[in-house]
Amino acid sequence: MWDPGKYLDYADLRARPFHDLVSRIGAASPRRVVDLGCGPGNLTASLRERWPSAVLECSDSSPEMVAAARERGLDAAVLDVRDWTPAPDTDVVVSNAVLQWVPDHDALLRRWAAALPAGAWLAVQVPGNFDAPSHVLTRELAASPAWASRLAEVVLREDDAVSAPLEYAGLLADAGCTVDAWETTYVQPLTGPSPVLEWISGTALRPIRAALPDAEWEQFRAALAPMLDEAYPARADGVTWFEFRRVFFVARVSA
Repeated sequence: MWDPGKYLDYADLRARPFHDLVSRIGAASPRRVVDLGCGPGNLTASLRERWPSAVLECSDSSPEMVAAARERGLDAAVLDVRDWTPAPDTDVVVSNAVLQWVPDHDALLRRWAAALPAGAWLAVQVPGNFDAPSHVLTRELAASPAWASRLAEVVLREDDAVSAPLEYAGLLADAGCTVDAWETTYVQPLTGPSPVLEWISGTALRPIRAALPDAEWEQFRAALAPMLDEAYPARADGVTWFEFRRVFFVARVSA
């Protein structure tokens, strides 16, 4: 279960990759703009502002996130991204921090590229920090004797959850697209008690939160907090630097 409030913690910092992604889309007056994985809709609203004449289609697999998006006035739908099919007038597709949750999303990208009309733009951003201490320590704790039995059914993403920019560029070029692919590591300044724990509680820890009752969830957080605090020590000024690697690609479907 996604918690829109927790996800919106550090909303400005989380928004940076989205804006960097969308800035590379060259569509002037698209007919339909689609946001796959719209979350609480705070970023989707900026697509409406940029392309006010376009039909704006948005969806998310989380009913909680869709409810939050609807409160912002968006006509959001509950939909698994794997079940989405582009309408014939779809000129822009944005998928921000979604496909890391989808195994074998390479096949999905090929299908989208084949189904989109000529000239359409496909813009995707995924996290590339699965080998960072934040994620490695989470997996280690989840697999420890204290937690392994309770979290046996939980799937946490490994470093192979996403590909490198070069691999995505090749995949979409082979699918007949022109591609702009890159990666960025943001160095995020976090503050407050156990800030890295609070950051990942809204994203990477979601499967664990969904699997545990409240009391056990708090126990897991309490065990993970000192591990993360040691890996990400706060500076004397109270700031904790958090490296936040992202992988981007923007593909345009050729005629």
